[in-house]
Amino acid sequence: MPPGPDPDTLAWASGAVRRFAAATNMLVAARRFRIVGGDPRDAAALHGLLTGLGARAAAEHEPVDQLWCLGAPDESTAVIEREADRPRGATLVVVDAGRHLPAVDEDAFGPVTSARPGVLGVPVLSDDVFLVSTGRDPEDDPAAEARLRWARRSMPVSRAVAAELRDGGLLRGTRIGVAMFLEPKTAVLSLLLRDAGAEVVVYAHADETDDAVAEVLRQAGLTVHASSTATTAEQKALALAMLDTRPHILLDDGSHLIRLAHQERPDLLPTMLGAAEETTSGLRPLRVMASRGALGIPVVAVNDARTKTFFDNRYGTGQSTVFAVLDLVDELASGTHRVRTGGTAVVAGYGHVGEGVALVLAALGFRVTVAETDSVRALQALFAGYAVAPLTDAVREADLVMSATGVPDTIDLGVLRACAGGAVIAVAGGVDQEVAVHDALADGAARSTIGRKVERLAWEDGHHVLLLDDGGCINITAAEGNPVEIMDLSFAAQLGAVRMLLERGDELDRAVVPIDPAVDEATARAALAAFGSRPVPPGFLAEHPADREPDVRTRRFGDPA
Repeated sequence: MPPGPDPDTLAWASGAVRRFAAATNMLVAARRFRIVGGDPRDAAALHGLLTGLGARAAAEHEPVDQLWCLGAPDESTAVIEREADRPRGATLVVVDAGRHLPAVDEDAFGPVTSARPGVLGVPVLSDDVFLVSTGRDPEDDPAAEARLRWARRSMPVSRAVAAELRDGGLLRGTRIGVAMFLEPKTAVLSLLLRDAGAEVVVYAHADETDDAVAEVLRQAGLTVHASSTATTAEQKALALAMLDTRPHILLDDGSHLIRLAHQERPDLLPTMLGAAEETTSGLRPLRVMASRGALGIPVVAVNDARTKTFFDNRYGTGQSTVFAVLDLVDELASGTHRVRTGGTAVVAGYGHVGEGVALVLAALGFRVTVAETDSVRALQALFAGYAVAPLTDAVREADLVMSATGVPDTIDLGVLRACAGGAVIAVAGGVDQEVAVHDALADGAARSTIGRKVERLAWEDGHHVLLLDDGGCINITAAEGNPVEIMDLSFAAQLGAVRMLLERGDELDRAVVPIDPAVDEATARAALAAFGSRPVPPGFLAEHPADREPDVRTRRFGDPA
């Protein structure tokens, strides 16, 4: 086997891809790319990383979504001008990934405009061509309105579903409460619902609120109950204020508002059509409530939609959480942590999120060990090429430990004490105390801040680990959440759940109900078109499964009598 890229080259490629993702909030997987110029070794490392993350090198005459420029500006300019000749609405992102010098001459294309922090539009070429430089940091200006416009242009599936709801008039007179991470993509969902005829009320937890985005929604006329500085008591008051607007439908993330309504506003439940929940950790308590007969409304399990779980959990959360972790670690002073290119990482849990986290870590050059208590999932991890070991054993030599279970105390006190000194610990997804911080403090650990959203937990015997963002959901609290194309799929499923509740909420059981398979089919077909592929026409069996049963008689031994 030929040797892979040297650690410095792989680290450069990793940094370039992460800076692209941070600037654009866009997905790497499923996108077509082409690399222009540069040192062949750099190009090979970048090619290997992009394909490892799920991107696809474009054929010679195939249009591309991302053009990665590594060589001389003159060489890049000619290719950019050629690739810019494309159908309207087909976005091209040109990435200046020059390793030592700029590979794109921005002045060659005339005046440029700011599309969002870190992204420049090139109107002389096309309204759909954008430039990103991985050699400079994006501006600090929150530019909320620009970020909303950027998100909206990259959410064609949600726009199409919302247009159907608008044209059908289903949302007129309906009040919808949106309780999710308040950032540009969620803001676009809220505005799409408003434009489709609904009255929309928004709530977000303090650590999940982008105040600039909240203000844009307020200026657009939406009622927003959210502040990044709210205390726990103030957050509860804001959440109750949202519930007191008496929404007919709740769209929730973590089921906190659904459960709060049952606990504090039970009189609201008979007036509701239902709710939709988009996370695994949020559905777990709702299923317990349903089993006890305590769930007072139907809740559509958006999380279980195939177009959500197979993509949001694996590709979206995998990319965004790992990238957020490594971006935070890169800001730390050298020598304060163990994480390095080619180092070791442990993933606790191998569900859809764990699969994605492991995939991204491996693509970035980490040697990955999976710790999974479900034997079948552990076997899946082994077949995927990862080492498998009990968590306490796996963390002893690990540089990076990421929990992907959504279960409290996954990284318990015993695991924390077993970790290698200086190991970095983070949570992908997550629930409160997925890392047992309270137990660590009770055990005598002292905490101190050593960087942005990074704390050291240190015991008197000298053992210490680095904890990112208090064990919070790292891609939300330290970055901009999942890539926009991924949330387009998830929010299209949310809109499909809204349609279900509007059309037959009164008929649904007061339980966690599966999403209509037709929502998955429609979402996937629209997404295939948006990603530049032609969906295969559905076959007869796909259209009429109930009308066509298989012949149960075997014909292996000739025609049956």
